[in-house]
Amino acid sequence: MDTEAVRSFVRAAEFGQLQHAADELGVTQQAISKRIAALERALAVRLFTRTPRGVELTLDGQAFLPHARGIVAGADRAVAAIRPGSRALRIDVLGLRSAQAVVLHDYWRSHPQIDLDVVTLRVNDPREAVAAVQAGDVDASFRSVTDPTTLPREVRMVHAFDSALELLVGPRHPLASARTLTPAQLRGHRIWVPGIAPRSEWAAFYDELTTAFDLRIDAAGPHFGDEVLLDVLAESTDVATLVGAHDRYLWPTGHDLRRIPIARPTLAYPISLLLRRANPHPGLRAVLDHCAGLTPLPPTTWRPSWASGPGS
Repeated sequence: MDTEAVRSFVRAAEFGQLQHAADELGVTQQAISKRIAALERALAVRLFTRTPRGVELTLDGQAFLPHARGIVAGADRAVAAIRPGSRALRIDVLGLRSAQAVVLHDYWRSHPQIDLDVVTLRVNDPREAVAAVQAGDVDASFRSVTDPTTLPREVRMVHAFDSALELLVGPRHPLASARTLTPAQLRGHRIWVPGIAPRSEWAAFYDELTTAFDLRIDAAGPHFGDEVLLDVLAESTDVATLVGAHDRYLWPTGHDLRRIPIARPTLAYPISLLLRRANPHPGLRAVLDHCAGLTPLPPTTWRPSWASGPGS
């Protein structure tokens, strides 16, 4: 099996865009398409369907993806075995606009000499991220396991940083003019968070947040992407959502959306890093040190019960 074709498939699956995969691998989009087409012929299945936004995995593609990652990781480890010190630090983030990716990019900007490989595993269940770390597919994953006792012996979880929540609203929302908000002021307002996946860490987070502050979290409907969510907020008089202070969102100027900090208490989404207990990649220590240097949140900050603290 052509490992470069498999690598192209994995990158296209992670980015959801053939062009982004081509840019990362330093080839043309046409070359990526040819590699994936050849792989599909060899496997006698379709791995992707084309959409207006890029590509999406078929059911066969979803089944093949974890094995493909293993093939790519195995090839990379084979090369690294004969070129000590040459392997990039490979870290999984929830999304390329997530707080984890933003903080990791800030780290790389101050350490541009670091050979860093940022990927998105596109899994909701943190146990799948644990398995990827355990298998060596990635060196670390910015995920949280809400019950650390379920972690395998080979994997440990350490606190990375906390991301303060903000309310994101359109200009016609009744809270749009507020400079800061308390959790009590959010009660009764519809906070739309589509796509809360069962067994995900964010499902556990919103469950506790809703109970602790009597909030109205609405997870109804599929998540058609951030662009659609931002369009809805811009037009709505009653819909808001919650975002992390480090999360990166872009919208047209005409949307006039507002990010409003939440205080008294600050609400924090805890972000942890999963890594191998034995022989972790040496580059991870500097990443954790960078996270530890972020501005700390107030002592009164609310965190879910399963959040690990700094130094854990």
